[in-house]
Amino acid sequence: MTAPARARGSQELIRAEEPVLAHNYHPLPVVVARAEGAWVEDVEGRRYLDMLAGYSALNFGHRHPALVDAAHRQLDRLTLTSRAFHHDRLAGFAERLAALTGTDMVLPMNTGAEAVESGIKVARKWAYDVKGVPADHATIVVAADNFHGRTTTIVGFSTDETARAGFGPFTPGFRVVPYNDLAALEEAVDETTAAVLIEPIQGEAGVLIPDDGYLAGVRELTRRAGCLFVADEIQSGLGRTGRTLAVEHEPVVPDVVLLGKALGGGIVPVSAVVGSREVLGVLRPGEHGSTFGGNPLAAAVGTAVVELLETGEFQRRAAELGTVLREGLAALVGRGVVGFRARGLWAGVDVDPALGSGREISERLMREGVLVKDTHGSTIRLAPPLTVTGEELRGALGTLEKVLTS
Repeated sequence: MTAPARARGSQELIRAEEPVLAHNYHPLPVVVARAEGAWVEDVEGRRYLDMLAGYSALNFGHRHPALVDAAHRQLDRLTLTSRAFHHDRLAGFAERLAALTGTDMVLPMNTGAEAVESGIKVARKWAYDVKGVPADHATIVVAADNFHGRTTTIVGFSTDETARAGFGPFTPGFRVVPYNDLAALEEAVDETTAAVLIEPIQGEAGVLIPDDGYLAGVRELTRRAGCLFVADEIQSGLGRTGRTLAVEHEPVVPDVVLLGKALGGGIVPVSAVVGSREVLGVLRPGEHGSTFGGNPLAAAVGTAVVELLETGEFQRRAAELGTVLREGLAALVGRGVVGFRARGLWAGVDVDPALGSGREISERLMREGVLVKDTHGSTIRLAPPLTVTGEELRGALGTLEKVLTS
């Protein structure tokens, strides 16, 4: 940590940023200066166990040695060419990612929202070129309480008024149905439907896990209707739930999968649209692009992420430690916790509102050295790095118990 950082405390730094930073976030009052593994340290030297992991962007922990090494080596060689030229890291990254996800083609982008926007464009292009939907009539069915990003198109089909209000007019062509409701989905799908776009688990909504058979039902319905199944795995994918993809908890293969967050290893923004050749093959030069998408640095880090997942170690850790997480939360039901939903190392925890809002509970945990984030109301989410140890996880659960029962 540098001397100037030590000279300025958290509160002073927070006050300094307020006049110059747009107030589009309301972060917890902690100023992180360094991190390693599952731990972060603030500017005053206090340590915290990170139980949020950058909304799953840090699945492999802070500064994983293999990922940092890959970034350092690439920084010494080449960082950007744009897609105007080939570079020597992109093809290998795409091949490895396609193999990991069992798909044919990869469209590299940067952020999760870009992956969603790209998936929307691909689905519409497929509807016109392959399905034969009349021009400008394609529709996409989405789920209520979704979170797919913050662009104007995406917030246009959000049901969160905080995300929507003041940002219209919105892009047409979307139909919203209740999540986990196959009957409503079937009623919304018709001959104009290009795709059904859903999260296998709704993260921002509070880690909502659909009923067994829902994802398989979506797959069968879209197959019968002749439209695409697009799975947004930006938060749920890449090991978080104990499988490489969350859809793998059922015998389901979507036409298109959207990836992001953990794909960049917590080092650089990396996202991708992966899918069948029939679908992604509809794009032609000039129809879509990104200056930074698939850049050499991103490809190097992304390849290192894929290499970590190819071993299966992190998927196994998430599954095994997920049992610890579920058992620990189950023991707190009736003792401050009124309910929870968990899959792998990911949980939404509903706290008794009488004990405080999700924000208040998060602040109390922060003061005890554990970092989490609220979602809505009195719900907090837990998503530690997949590198967390059983001892660290049990310690965090013990701290949650202390905060709720003291």
